[in-house]
Amino acid sequence: MDYMELYESWCSDPYFDDETKKELKAIASDPAEIQDRFYRRLEFGTGGLRGVIGAGTNRMNIYTVRQATQGLANYILSQSAQKRGVAIAYDSRQMSPEFAEEAALCLNANGIKTYRFESLRPTPELSFAVRELGCIAGIVITASHNPREYNGYKVYWEDGAQITPPHDKNILAHVAKVTEFSSVKTMCRQDAQAQGLYCTIGSEIDDMYMEQLKKQSIHPELIKKAADTIKIVYTPLHGTGNLPVRRVLKELGFTNVYVVKEQELPDGSFPTVAYPNPEDEKAFALALALAKEKDADLVLATDPDADRLGVYAKDTKTGEYVSFTGNMSGMLIAEYILRERTRTGTMPQHPALVETIVTTDMAKAVAAAYHTALIEVLTGFKYIGEKIRQFEQEHTYHYVFGLEESYGCLAGTYARDKDACVAVMMLCEAAAYYQLQGMTLWDAMLAMYETYGYYKEGLATLTLKGIDGAKQIQEKMREARSNPPKILGGYKVLAVRDYKEGIRKDLATGETAPAGLPASNVLYYELEENAWCCVRPSGTEPKIKYYFGVKGTSLEDAQERLDKLKRDMLNEAE
Repeated sequence: MDYMELYESWCSDPYFDDETKKELKAIASDPAEIQDRFYRRLEFGTGGLRGVIGAGTNRMNIYTVRQATQGLANYILSQSAQKRGVAIAYDSRQMSPEFAEEAALCLNANGIKTYRFESLRPTPELSFAVRELGCIAGIVITASHNPREYNGYKVYWEDGAQITPPHDKNILAHVAKVTEFSSVKTMCRQDAQAQGLYCTIGSEIDDMYMEQLKKQSIHPELIKKAADTIKIVYTPLHGTGNLPVRRVLKELGFTNVYVVKEQELPDGSFPTVAYPNPEDEKAFALALALAKEKDADLVLATDPDADRLGVYAKDTKTGEYVSFTGNMSGMLIAEYILRERTRTGTMPQHPALVETIVTTDMAKAVAAAYHTALIEVLTGFKYIGEKIRQFEQEHTYHYVFGLEESYGCLAGTYARDKDACVAVMMLCEAAAYYQLQGMTLWDAMLAMYETYGYYKEGLATLTLKGIDGAKQIQEKMREARSNPPKILGGYKVLAVRDYKEGIRKDLATGETAPAGLPASNVLYYELEENAWCCVRPSGTEPKIKYYFGVKGTSLEDAQERLDKLKRDMLNEAE
């Protein structure tokens, strides 16, 4: 069927509820809107679904959620793993509780037991719960930091990480086969509970998760010494972080924690922010105002599903609050852990620091300083989670810390996804440690630059929506692949890693070698003087992403180098 036939079938088929039909009939005179809603099925990528909430095949709604869940159920049944069950969590977004319920009841109708959280929970707690409960899979309903009109559906496997090969492709194939809504099963909650298929979980998992968080603390005694003097402003941005973040800070002993009241309670309409993303400085407006009122040392924000952390720290010399990128806050935590674990004799044998290929190269310098292996993976924290499993199975390394540039990190192995709750905890502990030495976190960051080099990174995105946008993204990647630049930002391009083709080409000699990572539509340019840039399509949004990294002789020099590289790369992309 073409998109108009699909539209008409949704308007008339008794399978779809009256509210859905009413919403669709209201756009009867808008052919462009009808086309956008029905020109394709909402793509189930290697992580799951993400899209705008609404009626239609290209939207997030109870029908597309059921359809995806039926495909997941079919794969679980093919693995004879239905008795192990599936854990389900959801965040504060609109329709999140409803989508979590529909997913549970679809699985239940297929004879698969579910463990659904009683109320909203952070994504990393879902990762923890999958392993703690011995589940075969997990689902979390979230669109992370996307705008309010979005929601999403992420799938985890038994190791607690988001799905990776071969399960991602296998699940995707099973979802693709569910083409008729008539083949999608569901049942009522009362019957599912009576049959022991629908289970509710809550505080017992919260308590175990909290204990695992606190076990990551290296110097709880230092927290007690600084707890009464360090001041922390925190905002959950209307998301899931409020209770777990405040609880872990309180149980560790921090006493001066001020929460932004206007953003404290969960609210999927995000009334105080257009974009609930801790990477966006606008999201910090209320928190920074409160910080100035309280004379806070730290200003922290977590995104709606509490897997990303944004940070500002006070510069006591100027009295201003300085923004930290995910690379900066991640490296502060990483160095603190590596240094203090080494100093206290608690560093495991064969330690490893894991980062994605678009994360700061400062990680390489820090890892080398503490005799720690540095392992690079493709973009996406699921690949860091995958490394934890591989290390445990192959007995090669002990995972100590992992980070990605997009404001996500994980200390410890209790979960297999980035966790803003543990990031808050470790950063506040590091702040306490430095305060006892008469330093702020900004002082500590400057000391790291002096020690390891002035590394600076940036990101630019180009949004191209709809059918034409998808084609343009493909064309831009083809052009970049077939005509690699020779010079970028004044730096000579030394080599190009084409992860889709699986090769690294030395541009001076023409020699090729394996790229060293799984196939992915990513181009990475190695430049002179420790500079680099990378381009890839987003896996969850209609965007193409450009990443940049340089090493300068000062903060000002690094910024100038970065700006020049960014301009040149974007000009190449036009």
